[in-house]
Amino acid sequence: MPDLPIGFGLLGAGLVAPFHAKALSNSSKGKLIAVADVDAERARKLAEEFGCKAYGSLEDLLADPAVECVNVLTPNAYHYDAVIAAAQAGRHVLVEKPPAMSLRETDSMIATCAEHAVKLGIVLQCRVRKPIQAMKQALAEGRFGRPLMCSAHMKWFRSIEYYQSDAWRSSRKSGAGVTIQHAFHYLDLCQYLMGPAKRVLARMENLAHPEVSLEDTLVATIDWENGGMGLVEASTALWPGTDLRIELNGVDGTAIMVGERMDTWKLREDQPQDEEISQYGSASVGTAATGPADFAFFDHQVVIDDMAAAIVEDREPCIPAASVRPTLEMALAMYLSAKEGRPVDLPLETEKGIFE
Repeated sequence: MPDLPIGFGLLGAGLVAPFHAKALSNSSKGKLIAVADVDAERARKLAEEFGCKAYGSLEDLLADPAVECVNVLTPNAYHYDAVIAAAQAGRHVLVEKPPAMSLRETDSMIATCAEHAVKLGIVLQCRVRKPIQAMKQALAEGRFGRPLMCSAHMKWFRSIEYYQSDAWRSSRKSGAGVTIQHAFHYLDLCQYLMGPAKRVLARMENLAHPEVSLEDTLVATIDWENGGMGLVEASTALWPGTDLRIELNGVDGTAIMVGERMDTWKLREDQPQDEEISQYGSASVGTAATGPADFAFFDHQVVIDDMAAAIVEDREPCIPAASVRPTLEMALAMYLSAKEGRPVDLPLETEKGIFE
């Protein structure tokens, strides 16, 4: 079995790469070996800043025997090819959300990684926040009673310069748009807490970025399989941007996370740990409401450290791809619902034409 620290290579030197690099620089379980990007200058700058090697292609990255795990940080539509190539080369893979742009690709990624006996984890770092973990634990213990609602409210701002900073950021087929690119984190938190959706009804609009042809605003209702309901409001049109809210309500309790801090923690039956739980998080930690780089790397480090430990211990990473598949299916159903102007039941009968 491999030993700690595990060697990591970053595929992609764009916006999110420095957060992975900072996490690895502060990790005792992982070590940054190299970064690869088709933009050689961008790769060189990041490698120089963090004292690692720079490569110009995935093939070169995979040829480095010190790279044991590849963090796929490419535009969303390119995740699939990179994950398959890394798995076939015997490398473990940690891929940024969404895992892929289709369920078919996601299923193929899961199967290929299993075939080659490598780990596949998804970077949905908001799951590891202490308020979310407290909600998850309390739900498992039955402290909320019957779940009634779980909703996400993300009212952010992104300038047109953000959408024009890389060509893919203004292309829905490439994985842009508020639903698949930004709100995916918070759709996932709701799914993580409540379980799969059984029906969605969505409306998508471009309220403030007419220069690009994609949605900057989503409003959707969700019927959860467990009998509860949900509401999603997500936008990058709402200046100056305010912190996200995740709201969980049950017959016996309410919990609300704002940003990364617990704003409300009220349960009918008090327990000794509740006072500590109610203080989780900090209002001073950025969560990307006002800008694409306005957040900390600490949650990324938890996910990366866990991936390194999962490799050494030969276990599943904390966010396996199979656990994220229902979130992707829900997001795809929302696109179909908005396109056709009708509720969509899950599981999806077909993915054909969703992004056309």
